[in-house]
Amino acid sequence: MQNELRRYIDRLRTEGYSVRDDHGEDPDLIDIEGRAVDTWRENYPYDTRMDRATYEVEKYLLQIELLKFQSWAKDNGSKHIIVFEGRDAAGKGGTIKRFQEYINVRHARTVALNKPSDREQGQWYMQRYIQHFPTAGELVLFDRSWYNRAGVERVMGFCSDDEYERFMEHVPLFEKLVVDAGITLTKFWFSVTRREQRTRFAIRQLDPVRRWKLSEMDLESLDKWDQYTDAKEEMFRRTDTDWAPWTTIKSNDKKRARINAMRFFLNQFEYDDKDRQIVFPADPKIVQRGKDAVGD
Repeated sequence: MQNELRRYIDRLRTEGYSVRDDHGEDPDLIDIEGRAVDTWRENYPYDTRMDRATYEVEKYLLQIELLKFQSWAKDNGSKHIIVFEGRDAAGKGGTIKRFQEYINVRHARTVALNKPSDREQGQWYMQRYIQHFPTAGELVLFDRSWYNRAGVERVMGFCSDDEYERFMEHVPLFEKLVVDAGITLTKFWFSVTRREQRTRFAIRQLDPVRRWKLSEMDLESLDKWDQYTDAKEEMFRRTDTDWAPWTTIKSNDKKRARINAMRFFLNQFEYDDKDRQIVFPADPKIVQRGKDAVGD
């Protein structure tokens, strides 16, 4: 395992990517036994991860609450969107999976769009997303969203400066129309630290069943950490509004991130038979308003 990691680091260096940590040393991501080093501890508010037993119990109870919420939404015809954003390997997909585990798929969908087609490139930018919006009684989870333009498209040069500025000016107005139309909009940003992201990339490279998650663009992002940080902070500054605020989730500990994302979402609503011993305000050490968050 250690030799595989060394080959991975050598490959990054050969392809021109920085593999040095903040002290100018090669990152020690995997120990001699093949276990991940505790990079998750970096700037994290807890000394230990949430234990598996606690996580499984809390997750199950919150999933029951999600079913109650879904039944309530179906009965009253309400419409809901959750946007999941964050850096690569920040834990978005794993959280979506836990949201989805037991919910009724007839009234909930996950949307993860591919690269736009030639036809879609000629459309209004928001058009390809709007067609996936919820109908009455439905919950839609966006695994990345229209905010691609504020993040990856901006950093990687996939949109022009004019296209970027137009998006940043229009998206608060667009989201105001969405909310005024009676659709609730929850915007999550999953925040992972730099060394923990590199650990997760290394694990993906070494694990055959996770390797598909690691793309060439992921590797390119290794040397663009600061650019992505600047893009995220500008996005928060210009699109964190009273009607559609950003909510950050510290996700170095994936289990705590998943639990707190579910809890935060459910706590926004007064659905029938809500169990307040299970659903209450999320942990403020883990969950923050986007524009108030410090770091990634």
